[in-house]
Amino acid sequence: MTADALDITQIIKKTTVKNYSDYYAVCWIKNEIKGIEIDQVLYSNVSNSIVFLEPKYDWKIHKNDGFTYSGYILYLSRDILNHPVLSQLHINKVVLFNSGEIPLFKLSPGIEKRTQAILEMIDELLGSHLNHKDDAILSLLNTFFIYCDGQCNIKSVVSNNNTKNHIVFSFKGLVDQHILNHHDVVFYAEQLHISPKYLNECVQEVLGTSSKSIIIEQLLMRSRHALKFSNKTIKEISFELGFSSPDYFSYFFKNHAGIVPSKLRMY
Repeated sequence: MTADALDITQIIKKTTVKNYSDYYAVCWIKNEIKGIEIDQVLYSNVSNSIVFLEPKYDWKIHKNDGFTYSGYILYLSRDILNHPVLSQLHINKVVLFNSGEIPLFKLSPGIEKRTQAILEMIDELLGSHLNHKDDAILSLLNTFFIYCDGQCNIKSVVSNNNTKNHIVFSFKGLVDQHILNHHDVVFYAEQLHISPKYLNECVQEVLGTSSKSIIIEQLLMRSRHALKFSNKTIKEISFELGFSSPDYFSYFFKNHAGIVPSKLRMY
């Protein structure tokens, strides 16, 4: 990896402008900003999101005065996106930077802190002289893109003017809101006033997966986080996540994660 393959900077200025004309930009917006201006079109009140921008776009980020720091901008060269460590990721298979739209990910609960930690470590490593720092940075980028692959985050587009994209965006927002009480696709289709079949068609077309898989992925993400980072019992976690019994929770987790909940806590 060459020294100029990537760069990272905090969003601390009142207005942050594009620094590199031929680099891709990954903008992680932590605190709500006044807006992001892309090719002279302003998109307001963006927060807790990741926006992906191709080199062809001109853009500015307008920070709110109430925050000293509103996130990070990660600049990536074409070479680093083609690196073997990153080339097999799902996010590259959906041609993230070549879609004709501007992808935006609203982060799911728990992902924001992990995203922040990854970007802070990349920032620290880029300014260091540690041995094997390139390998460490690539590993962190790999982890970052896995979190952004759209399976456990809410994917939309900045323009958000496509009907099926809008349905999927709304569906994933509802899943995020109601997952503790509702695990069935039928519930979410009813909330959107569409049939389960059409909801699944939209999700399949936009994300390449099923509606049920989105629900399962959200449950697994929350299950893993609770098991690893809380002191709650497995029984408490199972009922908190809306399962009818600890036994059914254990069956679900083993079936989809390949390991029983108690064993995950041992790692």
